Amino acid sequence: MLKGDYPKHDMNKVFDMVYQTIEAGGTDDNCKAEADLLMHLFAGLPAEAVECGMMFIHGTTDLPPAAQEIMPLYIRLVNLLEYCEKVESLRTVPGTMTTEEILARSDVISSLEEHEKVFGKPLMGFQINQSSGEAVKAEAKDDNEEESEDGSRLLLMNSQGAVFACEDPLKTALFYETKLGFTAAHLDDEAMPHIKLTRDNIALILVKASGDITKPAREFGVKYDMYIYCSEPYLMQNEIIGNELKIVEHLPDAKEAQKMNTNRQFVFEDCDGRHICVSQYIERF
Repeated sequence: MLKGDYPKHDMNKVFDMVYQTIEAGGTDDNCKAEADLLMHLFAGLPAEAVECGMMFIHGTTDLPPAAQEIMPLYIRLVNLLEYCEKVESLRTVPGTMTTEEILARSDVISSLEEHEKVFGKPLMGFQINQSSGEAVKAEAKDDNEEESEDGSRLLLMNSQGAVFACEDPLKTALFYETKLGFTAAHLDDEAMPHIKLTRDNIALILVKASGDITKPAREFGVKYDMYIYCSEPYLMQNEIIGNELKIVEHLPDAKEAQKMNTNRQFVFEDCDGRHICVSQYIERF
């Protein structure tokens, strides 16, 4: 959650605040590239979309349907702003600190790496050109090119979609569209008529069915119906809470998570009673 005093209707001033933090020093080397990319992308948006970004900064998650398509841009901006706030908070070191204050400061420092992971990475098909400082189309990776990191293995599997059997697929599709920002495509030209839901890198396939197959997995001894791996689960949880969905397990705070032997995660319930676990994505190098 952002704590800074941001203007309500001036995105230029928001980026001025970001660049002031960067110029003061102490940020990641790729932080400026991240700011440049976001600034260029916002500069190319209609005024209404920029205003939705300002609303998102101030905690509004109930945005118009058209704004949902560029939600990753808004989330990246909030990630950058939270990062800058943390860097600013670390500039002042008190002469004396309690044990709790020392631990809290350590948690803030440790959390910076999570924010930095996305810096400089492509966003919505664009990346920053380091030589010119312009946002350019990111080069698409050939699905069939050799993977240099693990012995020239061909990547034959391009994507996947979990199949949810629903008594009323239309009702379920409406829930995921209005409450979770998915986009629905009704497909009846394939072997199995279905509704395909997509958001970011997630795909869900809804099919009509009846009987036990439509029941939540926990009725058969399986705790979750699906995992979603998320780089910033607290942003996802805030969005879900803002849309008034049922949270079954809340995301633990950083201090509590240090004592756990599992990933940071939270669980929410969909309209059919499924329990969806959103787990912290840990990038492997």
